[in-house]
Amino acid sequence: MRLLLAEDERSLSRALVKILEKNNYTVDAVYNGEDALYYMQTQQYDAVILDIMMPKLDGISVLKSVRAEKNLTPILLLTAKSEIDDKVTGLDSGANDYLTKPFDTKELLARIRVMTRTQAAADSTITFGNVTLNRLTYELKTPAASFRLANKEYQIMELLMSAPYNLISTEKLLERVWGFDSDAEVNVVWVYISYLRKKLSTLNANIQIKAYRNSGYALEEMK
Repeated sequence: MRLLLAEDERSLSRALVKILEKNNYTVDAVYNGEDALYYMQTQQYDAVILDIMMPKLDGISVLKSVRAEKNLTPILLLTAKSEIDDKVTGLDSGANDYLTKPFDTKELLARIRVMTRTQAAADSTITFGNVTLNRLTYELKTPAASFRLANKEYQIMELLMSAPYNLISTEKLLERVWGFDSDAEVNVVWVYISYLRKKLSTLNANIQIKAYRNSGYALEEMK
């Protein structure tokens, strides 16, 4: 699951990124409202953590802009403000939830789960060929056996299984799985594709990850 974190306090941002990544989220971090708006307009996220008090553009303005554009991504407002009027303004502007600093990270994680639960529960499994991927447990299984995938393995497999036969470029995989500003190199994608191929072989899957030279990868049924 991919998150955008917009928090201008860099030490807090770094700490939150580590916590979120440890809990199997991919995180893009930005430090001002203009960047937050740009990222939300150009990238796809499962949820956004948005600080209200940010330079260049405040969080409420970002929230109003994306909601005006019919962007329904779940958004959690994060702020030091605790007054009732501020909470009401945020929720009335389209926020899904509101968390006041300081907060316990367990509560933050719980609120993210609640925000994203409805969509995850509605589409909890994907099936292609004789393979099923469970979005809630990260389990990849066939009638023969099953594996619980690691975070990045799961995200790659979810992208491939969500669009079988569609070519997904290496660059898109890097961006979606490792993050918009990641320094990861192209060969890391090949390494994870190799891991997944081995797992599919062990599961006796009747689907395969096919590589297209200089183009990317597609999930296809074996002939």
